[in-house]
Amino acid sequence: GESNRLAFTSAEMAARQPGQITPLLIVGSTGVGKTHLLQGIWTSVRRARRLSRVIYLSAEQFTSGFLEALRGSGLPSFRRKYRDVDVLLVDDLQFFSGKRATIVELKHTVDTLLRERRQLVFAADRPLGEIGGLGPELLARISGGLVCSVEPPEEETRLRLVRHLAQRRHFAVPDEVLQLLARRVVGDVRQLGGALNRLQAMVEALHAPLTPELAESALADVFRSATRIVRLPDIETAVCDVFGIDVRSLQSHRKSKTLAQPRMLAMWLARKFTRAAYSEIGEYFGRRSHSTVISAQKKVEHWLVGGGKIQLGPGDCDVRDVL
Repeated sequence: GESNRLAFTSAEMAARQPGQITPLLIVGSTGVGKTHLLQGIWTSVRRARRLSRVIYLSAEQFTSGFLEALRGSGLPSFRRKYRDVDVLLVDDLQFFSGKRATIVELKHTVDTLLRERRQLVFAADRPLGEIGGLGPELLARISGGLVCSVEPPEEETRLRLVRHLAQRRHFAVPDEVLQLLARRVVGDVRQLGGALNRLQAMVEALHAPLTPELAESALADVFRSATRIVRLPDIETAVCDVFGIDVRSLQSHRKSKTLAQPRMLAMWLARKFTRAAYSEIGEYFGRRSHSTVISAQKKVEHWLVGGGKIQLGPGDCDVRDVL
């Protein structure tokens, strides 16, 4: 899809010209295709460059191999295996969090490969700034390359995906049912395949034609679970992204205007889009009282009614536009 054009193009470049953009970090939530891209790079390089040494593994596998080497299988052979490669792809970067010895070993591996302009590719389920316990040195090396986000596919792309999946299974699905799936199953792409599996089993069990009504009935719980659940950290991240402030800054006790206004908006959004009580919202945003949350809610409502402005970057912006 268009929303992931940069990530796809970067993966192509890494496969076509290893070392030109290194390290490459692909960031995205579960089920959006990070591993798919890494495996695509791995397969493409192996096919095009038959003599290249290419390794793809997870962070857990790297950690397990390192610990086995420490216990007796030998660090020199471990280091030769991962430092004497043309392309190294490591999935689930967040798994390294807090594993100090492994992080030091990985940092030296990264240094060796970067000096020789070898291709490094990582994948993580969240931005580097939200992964604690990796250490500033490793973070600096990885962020010094190219960081690409992989977003959940938009509806048009989901429609193409589910149509392709149905064709591969030789499962005749009416267009209106395909559109229903693309519209209602959002987020994790794996759920599209699961929904098709259930529909196919239902049709075979009932010996009934596949209609939108049957799909609605068969997938009622899938549609409910696929509905996006908004949590307080989601709102915090969204507000910090818009205002360009550090994650967790809304939980601080600072009362400057640059933080107070975003914090009030976050509290208003929390009341509107979550089931959290006033006390829970106040506790999350810096252990504030429920009356503070009520006051923030009233203040934002006043802005909305009066067409209020709020500071955003160098100027002011309409509150409705910000929200």
